[in-house]
Amino acid sequence: MRTALIVVAVLATAVVVDLVSGMVVRRVARGRYKWLLEPLRQACRRPAAAVLLVGALYYALPPGSADWQRYLRHAIQLVLIAASAWLAIRTLNVAESVSFSKLPSDLVTSRRIRRARTQIRPVRRLTAAVVTIVAIGLILITFRPLRLFGVSVLTSAGVVGAVIGLSARTALGNAFAGIQVAFADGMHVGDVLVVDGEWGRVEEVKLTNVVIRLWDERMLILPTTYFTERPFQNWTRDESRVIGKIQIHVDHTANLDDLRREARRLVESSPLWDRDRWVLQMVDATPQAVVIQVQASAADGASAWDLRCDLREGLVRYLRDQHPQWLPRTRSQYQP
Repeated sequence: MRTALIVVAVLATAVVVDLVSGMVVRRVARGRYKWLLEPLRQACRRPAAAVLLVGALYYALPPGSADWQRYLRHAIQLVLIAASAWLAIRTLNVAESVSFSKLPSDLVTSRRIRRARTQIRPVRRLTAAVVTIVAIGLILITFRPLRLFGVSVLTSAGVVGAVIGLSARTALGNAFAGIQVAFADGMHVGDVLVVDGEWGRVEEVKLTNVVIRLWDERMLILPTTYFTERPFQNWTRDESRVIGKIQIHVDHTANLDDLRREARRLVESSPLWDRDRWVLQMVDATPQAVVIQVQASAADGASAWDLRCDLREGLVRYLRDQHPQWLPRTRSQYQP
């Protein structure tokens, strides 16, 4: 009779708690926390009620010496463990869905949503698997013959964590490298870098990787350890100005003073030149041609690239139209 009264009282208390909590959540959810409290209540109402009910029953029932009392408390304990794991997994699901709902959904930021789903969903699944393993281990521990096996199951959860730690060594190394890159003052967001022969502008510097937008709008993503282990060129470490250079092969008979005047005209007439510096020099000579190099400064990397293209096109057009005899040629001597 006493046990029945306890059960009825616990049920009544659980119902009252559920109703009161629902009223409180609905009232509070009208404000700034609606986005979190409403889905949390909808998803976790049943498992939370089960945890409250079973937990109250477990602690309200007095321990007895009779077999049925021990079996009843044991069964309630098993249900309590299962309900707690159910509540934890439902909470993880809510955290995942709320995280997705807070991300923008427009086309510009859709890549962020895909990236977040890639990062958040595996973590949620892994955490849910660990919670399930721990719950199974706790259930097995309650059975005396299976206690050692339950301990081994709990240990396996630790093994899973160890495996995760070992597999994350690369990520941790990149994270420490990211901190080193951030504080070493070797590059900043917006710097123009040359990496493996490709030049581009730094878009993002993260703990694990660096995103570089190349000159042709491709996105180059490199681990941060790359910038701590390999050399790279930073064209704008001290200032944003970039000096672009082009090389043109011409014949040995070419008049460099004439080419210098044309290069000067092209540079000074270009709006991309920042009016700071330019130079034309002979940097090499081969048996077939000489190498002329033109250097001109621009305000940034993109302007320097366009300025280089314009100078190269203008000088080639000048040689083709005005002095075709200065174009590179191969000479041979015929002896009868």
